[in-house]
Amino acid sequence: MRRSLVKGLAGAVALGAVMSAFTVAHAQPALVFGGSDAVGTVLDRTNAMFTRLVNERAAGKVKINFIQGEQLGNDVQVIEQMMKGSVAFYGDVLDWYSNWVKDFSVLAWGFTFRDNDHFQKFLDSPTFSAMAEELRTKQGLRILAAAPSQPRILFAKKPVQTPDDLKDVKMRVPEIKTYLNLWQAMGTKPARVAWAEVFLGLKTGVIDAAEGPIGSAYAQKFHQAATSVMRTDHLLSSMHITVNDKVFSSLPPDVQKIMVDAAREAVAWGRREAEAETDDVTRKMASEGAKVVPVNRAPFAERATAAVETMEKDGAWSAGLYKRIADIR
Repeated sequence: MRRSLVKGLAGAVALGAVMSAFTVAHAQPALVFGGSDAVGTVLDRTNAMFTRLVNERAAGKVKINFIQGEQLGNDVQVIEQMMKGSVAFYGDVLDWYSNWVKDFSVLAWGFTFRDNDHFQKFLDSPTFSAMAEELRTKQGLRILAAAPSQPRILFAKKPVQTPDDLKDVKMRVPEIKTYLNLWQAMGTKPARVAWAEVFLGLKTGVIDAAEGPIGSAYAQKFHQAATSVMRTDHLLSSMHITVNDKVFSSLPPDVQKIMVDAAREAVAWGRREAEAETDDVTRKMASEGAKVVPVNRAPFAERATAAVETMEKDGAWSAGLYKRIADIR
């Protein structure tokens, strides 16, 4: 009981620090936007655009201070600061919220979405609205807007056109349960290799394959160590902008509207940037000697779907959620 009271008081103090400027006549409140993605990425640029739009349109009624990179910590740390109120805004991929609302875990399961349009329809659906509302009511975080971003793709020493080509392949997979289970279902032997060491691991044969966000993987030169590149697009990433709900509710209605409109505009712009960058990076990899192998996603999606029942029995996300998303047209 005492621990809960202390935590509650700490949260109130942190929120008060964020909002204290409102109590000073004619003061311009500076609300902190905590970044967590590398400077210059699509996510970072989207967050910067949102900040600029709000600061311009609010005309001094409110001011956002966007702190880029990981100056405030990693994703989980920034989200926890937002829950306490010391950070007002955060924007990255939605998957991180699975730490508090388990249904967000389905976003990290491969082949959940057919394409970005399917993903956007999900984000506009009552199913996603219910997930977002659970996040708001239980954790005090309001998602202002969300959109698809860049896909994760596959790199290997040999061409991969069907799941059978992955049997017993030593593959680097992030140590996230959904990722591990997915690639085990595809027949690989997941290996533990740090992200920064993937290029060397591929080059030396410690691993035979790896997957990752197309932009980040290109920057790490995976395509030069594993020259077969497969646009499996097995996981369609997301972008979003979220605000501490108490901070948002304390703002005047006109400022709230400015923030919602700016968030929607920023993520829509970010989606267009992500899609254009994805195509551009694919061409760059091909021009630098990689072989971009055509892939029929259907057999891979069938393997992923076959493993969904086990995932739901294990409580990874709510039973029937995967099917409800698949049925969205």
